[in-house]
Amino acid sequence: MQTSSGTEPNEPIDRSSPIYVAGHRGLVGAAVVQHLEREGFTNILTATRDELDLRNQSDVSEWFNINRPRYVLLVAGTVGGILANSTRPAEFIYDNMMIHGTVVHSAYETGVEKLLYLGSSCIYPRDATQPITEEELLTGPLEETNEWYAIAKIAGIKLCQAYRRQFGCNFISAMPTNLYGPGDNFDLTSSHVIPALIRKFHDSRSSADRSVEVWGTGSAMREFLHVDDLASACLFLLENYSGDSHINVGTGIDLSIKELAETIQSIVHPDAVINWDRSKPDGTPRKLLDISRLRALGWKPSVPLTEGLSSTYEWFLLSESAGQELRGIDSGKLHSYSWQIVRHSPSAQWSTHLSCIRPRSE
Repeated sequence: MQTSSGTEPNEPIDRSSPIYVAGHRGLVGAAVVQHLEREGFTNILTATRDELDLRNQSDVSEWFNINRPRYVLLVAGTVGGILANSTRPAEFIYDNMMIHGTVVHSAYETGVEKLLYLGSSCIYPRDATQPITEEELLTGPLEETNEWYAIAKIAGIKLCQAYRRQFGCNFISAMPTNLYGPGDNFDLTSSHVIPALIRKFHDSRSSADRSVEVWGTGSAMREFLHVDDLASACLFLLENYSGDSHINVGTGIDLSIKELAETIQSIVHPDAVINWDRSKPDGTPRKLLDISRLRALGWKPSVPLTEGLSSTYEWFLLSESAGQELRGIDSGKLHSYSWQIVRHSPSAQWSTHLSCIRPRSE
């Protein structure tokens, strides 16, 4: 199998070809599956955690040999915010390195035509030049608050490049910015900033104390991408990019954590009072991706931040009213409900579709 430079046109993927989404119960994976279904794919392969331990090479090799996917979207991984990274470092580095190791190797062994590996923008140095181009990788020290996850993700990029160079595999990598959307993990011990803030402001609505504690000073700058936009970008890259270098996926627009908190406050609980805990870390001072390479290929995001935040909170309310558990660390359960409701339009009015909530098949 031969790789291309990434500049020549690619053939559209046959919608009937078997395509494996590794990590289909996660935030990104569920969105990817829904996007593929809307795009007419009829042979989407998935496996739950109970059915396939992606950390076990022999099990993954056996699964690939039986199911023979033609394309692979590797979006599985152990993820979390600053607290989760700092308290579970061994889990973050071991799980993620093993997952991409087993899947990439099995894809090579079974002759997968093309694989997309999804990394993270935390791979870049803490003090990288802003906006961050793909060339900033490995040019300086990482942010300490998520270095374990970042190191694993860097290894995943290099693994894909190594299999390209040694074996000619058409394995590509995409680096998304901070993600959010329906189906996120709202557990305060392991969630990222947007679901954590939504949860905190929501809980303050039913509390006599209207104060909401937010970590840091609010000065850190961040970029956020709706998960539906990322799902769109994944298919776009699978069909339009075959380069050796990883490629950034984002919006090209950032805002301060203070601005983000105030926006979520206005959506969820305008009467809440924000208290900044300055003893807690801000993390990387700024993280904005340069997405000019992806834009030049013809892709751009479509979900504005305020619209995406509103739809995410509506999903949260709808799931909670349906009795769905939103508090646990295992966010996989969240994806058993109502994806058809939220995935077709981030701005949809869902209250009229409450009766449509039902478990989806795994």
